[in-house]
Amino acid sequence: MIIQKMHDMGIRSEHAYIAAFASIGLSVASWAGSLKLEPGTGLDRADRWGLFVGEWAPTFFGLGLALSHYEQQDGTLTGTVHPLREVG
Repeated sequence: MIIQKMHDMGIRSEHAYIAAFASIGLSVASWAGSLKLEPGTGLDRADRWGLFVGEWAPTFFGLGLALSHYEQQDGTLTGTVHPLREVG
């Protein structure tokens, strides 16, 4: 039901995968930023920021898989399939 609603809103599996990879980069950036922009708070706080944002990636990957599965059933999955080549 939620996946169908997201699909109807125009959100596709590619969007969720892009968000997952972006959250991985944001996790590293927030960790490094916390170290530099919050002096005196220590490595523990930077680690917490990095882990907090890093937990978003699996959620986005899961949404991407669910949307991809829905798109396959719905027939709206975009992409091309290349034929297998014989290795000879």
